[in-house]
Amino acid sequence: MEYISIFFTHSGAIKYSRFLKKQNIKNKTLPVPRKLSSNCGIGVKFFYDKDVSEIITEDIEKIFKMSDKEYCCIYRNE
Repeated sequence: MEYISIFFTHSGAIKYSRFLKKQNIKNKTLPVPRKLSSNCGIGVKFFYDKDVSEIITEDIEKIFKMSDKEYCCIYRNE
């Protein structure tokens, strides 16, 4: 599955990318599509086939599942 996570801060995005790399999870930092958020502007796109709740950190604002250029919010940090 392909996901994009968005963050409250730029440093949160960078920290999460490093966290995923340590877990051997393929990821890429990229500009967040404007329709998803206008907060920090940097997101992390990653591929994960297990339960995403296992890799949620406090830095994440939202996680979207991506399919056919569509985004479905599957996690929101309240």
